[in-house]
Amino acid sequence: MKVAFTNRAVRDLREIAAYSGQQFGERVTLALEARLQAVITRIASSPESAPRVEQRPGMRVVTPVRYPFKIFYRIIDGTVRIVHVRHTARRPWAGS
Repeated sequence: MKVAFTNRAVRDLREIAAYSGQQFGERVTLALEARLQAVITRIASSPESAPRVEQRPGMRVVTPVRYPFKIFYRIIDGTVRIVHVRHTARRPWAGS
């Protein structure tokens, strides 16, 4: 299935990469980026495998193993739309 990213998701991924690079170095940042990409590829191949988010109709969420993030996405017209990538230590997401 095709994958698209919202502007917010693109911004999230850029901020995660910048912060990770500053705090942990290039090797960790590359491993994190590879893991996120692998999870997104898995979502694209099996988009309905992740649990739904009760408070957000149509939204699903997956947590990459080894890294404290949640990837929120929707399936819209045959496309997986990555909506938001959020660190699990942050307060719960209040946006839509």
